[in-house]
Amino acid sequence: MATLWVAMSFTPVSSAQGKLDIVLMHYVGDKPLLLDTVMYKNELGQPFTVTKFRYYIGNIHLQKKGGGELIFSDYYLVDEEEPESKKIMMTNIPAGEYTGIKFIIGVDSLHNCSGAQSGALDPVNGMFWAWNTGYIFLKLEGKSSVSKSPGNIFEYHIGGYKQPNNCIRDVSLKFNQPMLVSVTSDNELHLKADAAQVLKGPTLINFTKLSSVTDFHNATTIANNYRDMFSILSSK
Repeated sequence: MATLWVAMSFTPVSSAQGKLDIVLMHYVGDKPLLLDTVMYKNELGQPFTVTKFRYYIGNIHLQKKGGGELIFSDYYLVDEEEPESKKIMMTNIPAGEYTGIKFIIGVDSLHNCSGAQSGALDPVNGMFWAWNTGYIFLKLEGKSSVSKSPGNIFEYHIGGYKQPNNCIRDVSLKFNQPMLVSVTSDNELHLKADAAQVLKGPTLINFTKLSSVTDFHNATTIANNYRDMFSILSSK
């Protein structure tokens, strides 16, 4: 795992190192996300089930109390169908207090243009459109009785890193209180990822009018919604 320490103060970096597990917990509003089986309702009262929820996050920054950031340049594909993908294990973290976390939803332009890659960015994962268009940043799929698409499906496959259709979105979250990382502590950060936010705001998604987004048309509308889908459940 590649990491970089960016010094923003004259405080020396501790040689002691700890670890942090970031646990992603998927919800639809205040209800845990269960694929295929549970009927939810969007803000317009339209019923739906979710069949797929997956997304990329990367460029994770841990913000140190007093200044400085620890930067992890890796990318992670989080998939509701793959429980192990919802736990990101971060190591080589200098001991100290951390006040927040930043990351992007999506894949930056450099990695979109770097050819065949491995791991989370391997095209075999089904999150790559074509070599000239790049990665899909988020997939949300499901069914709704009001959808006019064949089989009553809805599908939002969102990507694109070029303006004016850039769908990379920044997330910045502050901890309620500083999190102490030490050699002896087992630290966990629980983040809520709310799939309902993809449909909710600032633009309400109506399944009868917009049941499919699979290219640049309306993609930034969905991206502006998923920018706010993360929140902190707990940190220790």
